[in-house]
Amino acid sequence: METLSTPLVSLPRHPNPTPLTVDNGHRDHPVFSLINLCSTIKQLKQIHAHMLRTGLFLDPYSASKLFKATALSSFSSLEYARQVFDQIPQPNLFTFNTLIRIYSFSSEPIQSVKIFLRMLSESPYYPNKFTFPFLIKAAAEIARLPVGQVFHGMAIKSSLGDDVYILNSLIHFYSSCGDLDMAYRVFVMIDNKDVVSWNSMISGFVQGGRFEMALELFREMEVDNAKPNDVTMVGLLSGCAKKRDLELGRWVCSYIEKKQIKMDLTMSNAMLDMFVKCGTLEDAKRLFDKMEEKDIISWTTMIDGYAKLGEYDAARCVLDVMPRQEIATWNALISAYEQNGKPKEALAIFHELQLSKNVIPDEVTFVSALSACAQLGAMDVGEQIYANIKNRGVKLNCYLTTSLIDMYSKCGNLDKALEVFNSVKRRDIFVWSAMIAGLAMYGKGRAAIDLFFKMQEARVKPNAVTFTNILCACSHAGLVEEGRMFFNQMEPVYGVVPGFMHYACMVDILGRAGLLDEAAELIEKMSITPSASVWGALLGACKIHGNVELAEQACSRLLELEPENHGALVLLSNIYAKTGKWDNVSELRKRMRVSGLKKEPGSSSVEINGVIHKFLAADNSHPLGKEIYSKLDEIMTRLKSLGYVPNKSHLLQLVEEEEVQEQALNLHSEKLAIAFGLISVKPSQPIRIVKNLRVCGDCHSVAKLISRVYDRDIFLRDRYRFHHFSGGQCSCMDYW
Repeated sequence: METLSTPLVSLPRHPNPTPLTVDNGHRDHPVFSLINLCSTIKQLKQIHAHMLRTGLFLDPYSASKLFKATALSSFSSLEYARQVFDQIPQPNLFTFNTLIRIYSFSSEPIQSVKIFLRMLSESPYYPNKFTFPFLIKAAAEIARLPVGQVFHGMAIKSSLGDDVYILNSLIHFYSSCGDLDMAYRVFVMIDNKDVVSWNSMISGFVQGGRFEMALELFREMEVDNAKPNDVTMVGLLSGCAKKRDLELGRWVCSYIEKKQIKMDLTMSNAMLDMFVKCGTLEDAKRLFDKMEEKDIISWTTMIDGYAKLGEYDAARCVLDVMPRQEIATWNALISAYEQNGKPKEALAIFHELQLSKNVIPDEVTFVSALSACAQLGAMDVGEQIYANIKNRGVKLNCYLTTSLIDMYSKCGNLDKALEVFNSVKRRDIFVWSAMIAGLAMYGKGRAAIDLFFKMQEARVKPNAVTFTNILCACSHAGLVEEGRMFFNQMEPVYGVVPGFMHYACMVDILGRAGLLDEAAELIEKMSITPSASVWGALLGACKIHGNVELAEQACSRLLELEPENHGALVLLSNIYAKTGKWDNVSELRKRMRVSGLKKEPGSSSVEINGVIHKFLAADNSHPLGKEIYSKLDEIMTRLKSLGYVPNKSHLLQLVEEEEVQEQALNLHSEKLAIAFGLISVKPSQPIRIVKNLRVCGDCHSVAKLISRVYDRDIFLRDRYRFHHFSGGQCSCMDYW
């Protein structure tokens, strides 16, 4: 049993406990020195029990001494501290302030506000200069601008409006809530600015993307003879990293050396991050090798830097030589692969991590792995990951829920996505938006709109992503009037300013519906300069409707913005081919050859027992190539006997021999993937295919016929949406 160095039995006993007060001479009670000697919660609980028996706990001052140890010691416990607080009959102001303080640093900062309200209603105390800084910090943590504004007003009414600590807290608060103008107004009001004042405002400008203002403030700081410290320089380095300004970053590094500013681990990590984000891994490695002390942030930064620049072998080497591998470093590597279009490699690293006994995956790991599954359409692997999440007892937070919905939606199982959505109680805007996106992918525009309105009933405010998704839903379902309504309501009703993606979606809605003139007119009237995505949407609509003249204009404007965009030239070439302008096709392809631009090859992938099989057009590389082509011949023979005629308008090159024309169409990657699926997937199971480009019209027709003739469900995800082929019909209703 643990004991204190001074036995509890030696404490004075009070056989008849009576309430004590701060004036009864017990400020130097021997129990207080014992509290200072405690090194565990168990020892504090012994003293707590003794104070309850003797009545000492009834004295607010004595209780506050015990409470301080439970809340602020190196072995403190917030849960136990709250239990002690709730037992104190009349907590004093110090006790209230301490609890507000520790909650402001906790995962539940809203509790600081609740304790403050309890103090106002149940105690005779009014907040002082020690109360407001932590209340304001709590308001910043929960990002509630009106709440912090109330505290600001109360501080002024309490004649504390010029307290530098409170004002510094307000700078941080307003910056955190995105009101940099108000933060700067508070900063200007401070007569005697300390280094924290300058650092808070510089950091606010950096985090808010106003780096030039941060730099100007740094210069003013020097003029004002305020001495920059390590925190100041970390803020500036962070700004250089965000702006990818290597020249300025190097100047900051030389300034630190010249002024002999303390170079601690935090500063080294900030420099490392700046070099990595500015793309100079040589400088980063030189600094990394010189660092005497490294923590998990240092190692993770290097791994992340190598991986994001495509130097995966180097990233792996860093991981392998780490003295102690932690999950954050594995996450950096998995995430880098996933975010840079290498989902198979991301899952390979994830699988290796699972075999490791030293490191346990966390929520971040699972989010990255599920995102990789979504990219690949690897539902079997995704379901294994979901089972792993359940087996480990990991609770579904909003990030995991969003990833699961996205994975199931993109892997062709909308019912499972809806099941996950309906199973969770907590849904933030990203969960709602992911489910709306899932419905949009499947052409279920009405259902997406219904969900949008249910989200409003749940008092979740839509954001820019939500509107992108709901407009996509309208586009895929041909809901022109509904699309117009949502687009026109964005800013006046919901306060969301339309951006490039929203204009691109609206152009797509109008263009798909054949309203090309209205789409072009919308672009001309845009309040912002049209982006490549906007012109790309118009060009795509021109392909659907064969409008050569408008397509040439859209392509020209798109290439002005993105001269290396091979997709624009390919689309225009396809439009020329569709309308029989083969001379123009030849000219464009020559232009692409001269400039070194290459068409992205069409590919289709199908997952069989957790293994991804990828096919290119006319692919002969698969081990079951003979069986696949034999099945494809059988398919075409059966379809022709039922009246199928190849749609040769989808040929993208001039081929005069009819037999060769048919062969060119038959060898499209999605047809090969379907043939492989028919010989590999059980008849009771659907065939799930992912295509990297838009599915062509002939393949779409063939897939519909196969679904009827072979009585198979086929889910085909192309670049833009899902097609569910069943019984000779497609879920898109031939509108895609």
